[in-house]
Amino acid sequence: MGQVTFEIRKKMDYRTSEAYKSLRTNIQFCGADVKVISFTSCTPNEGKSSISFNLAVSFAESGKKVILIDADMRKSVLAGRYKVGSIKGGLAHFLAGQKALNDVCMQTDIENMDIIFSGPFVPNPAELLESELFSRLISYCRKKYDYVLIDTPPLGSVIDSAIVAGEVDGAVIVIEADAISYHFVQQVKKQLERSNVRVLGAVLNKVPLEKGKYGYGKYGKYYSRYYGDYYGKYGAE
Repeated sequence: MGQVTFEIRKKMDYRTSEAYKSLRTNIQFCGADVKVISFTSCTPNEGKSSISFNLAVSFAESGKKVILIDADMRKSVLAGRYKVGSIKGGLAHFLAGQKALNDVCMQTDIENMDIIFSGPFVPNPAELLESELFSRLISYCRKKYDYVLIDTPPLGSVIDSAIVAGEVDGAVIVIEADAISYHFVQQVKKQLERSNVRVLGAVLNKVPLEKGKYGYGKYGKYYSRYYGDYYGKYGAE
């Protein structure tokens, strides 16, 4: 197993740190049987990769053994964003049978946290995710780690996330504030549910901090049905 160091990792401010602790706690309260969790969004650039990464860090800092799997083999941003240097093997190599799991699973400079990067762009990511090797990978990680977090492509764009959803205990939708319509989120939610996955809830990301904007203004009313019936039911933040 190799090792990587995250050269660029901003220290979170108090408010952000508390938000991730709250998200972590809410996921833990979803039940002991919820260990493998996928993250998707409606469109690119809503922040699901940052949410997945920082939540993994939060779990690790709380003493949980966690692995982050970058399953976005179409447009991964994790390796470049955190400047980890050259990555010789990733998920694509493993699923294509080119490298062993030990060659692509990396220890990080964050105690209790391992990571598998996506690897190079491949022309057939959906087929690779449907393979027996992916199922075996999830089974292995389920036994070895307390939590397995999987960053997947936006479900509003490609089907990969729905394929991954068939292997996980729960899914979370990341929504950019003031950017995605209620109906679009409902479409993504229904697509996930067709995979028979438990949709844990949603993370509202990139929220403006103006007083009265959320819960009191137009946006609170805009999503009232969504959060009242769905987000509130499952308790994920």
